[in-house]
Amino acid sequence: MTTIDGKKSVEVAASETFYPTLSALVSAYHAYRSYSDAHVRQLGLTSSQFDVICTLGNTSGMTFNKLAKKTLTTKGELTGIIDRLEKKGLVRREVPPNDRRSFLAVLTPEGEQIFEEVFPAHTEYLKECFATLEIQELEEIRLAIEKLRSFFPN
Repeated sequence: MTTIDGKKSVEVAASETFYPTLSALVSAYHAYRSYSDAHVRQLGLTSSQFDVICTLGNTSGMTFNKLAKKTLTTKGELTGIIDRLEKKGLVRREVPPNDRRSFLAVLTPEGEQIFEEVFPAHTEYLKECFATLEIQELEEIRLAIEKLRSFFPN
């Protein structure tokens, strides 16, 4: 095994100063996701379906490419999510007149109604978690997360 100054490289790697920050970020994300997903399931959706519905809400639709980027899913995963939302009558596919090779995902009137119900309900649910933070604290956290995000390509 390669050594650095007599230490095993694994030990050196594990002692990097950024690991506690990374661990806290991942732990916070998992805690958020667990808390959020439990509520979204109570609303009758999966987290991916909720994400798509909320991303499409208040829009005239989105191409699959744009929707995949905004929801952080792959186009392949998105196709399955849209298929299931179509079966529920919440989303429809449209062919845009200016690009007949792609599809738009568009909320149906039923999908818009679901969006208008679940987005505010979920916002209220999440609001409880952030209630003890001052506006300045929220801004500091947001800026720190954005700074961290800027270190990674894409």
